[in-house]
Amino acid sequence: MTAHARLRDGLGFLSAQYPAQGFPGIEAQLLDYLELLNRWNEKFNLTAIKNREEQVSKHLLDSLVVAPHLSLSPVIDVGSGAGLPGIPIAILCPNKAVYLLDSNSKKTRFLVEVKARLKLDNVSIVNARVEDFTTQTFDELICRAFCPLPELIKKVRHLVRENGQVFAMLGQKPSSDDLASFPANSWALNVLQVPLLEDTRHLLTIKAH
Repeated sequence: MTAHARLRDGLGFLSAQYPAQGFPGIEAQLLDYLELLNRWNEKFNLTAIKNREEQVSKHLLDSLVVAPHLSLSPVIDVGSGAGLPGIPIAILCPNKAVYLLDSNSKKTRFLVEVKARLKLDNVSIVNARVEDFTTQTFDELICRAFCPLPELIKKVRHLVRENGQVFAMLGQKPSSDDLASFPANSWALNVLQVPLLEDTRHLLTIKAH
């Protein structure tokens, strides 16, 4: 199955699961993003996954399946790297402000190129270390393999408003010891079904206090 066909099937699955989300109609922009990602990946190490079919499942669809858990409030993607999950979320939700934060200048240059080429007016790019970005706070923060769970809130708390939410995208289910590092009743764990992906995915939502 080609990457194009894989993406079409995956978007069809997500559209059936979440009919109000607007998955139809974003296929072309996602493919343009994938094209830019692979072009830049020839010179810069943006992703270790080179196979485009795998990129569809493990990057694009993996990012998009989180979107139904978000609101319309602005979100900051911390340690965005190549723009995952922020770019797919921004494509899907053009009325949602998406901030992409990364300290690697090569990666943020790539994100500037993506924003311009795909005309993503709802995207803002911040080239900074997370601890140095102190000028804004957000109702929602999302991250994907950013840091060990017990350290997460300490690292990002200054970016999240009181009662805001931190969304941690995970592969395996977190251990009971990791979850014990968060106050009781402050978190929820959802199992995510990513289309065309056998691996397990989880979304840990933590309320900031």
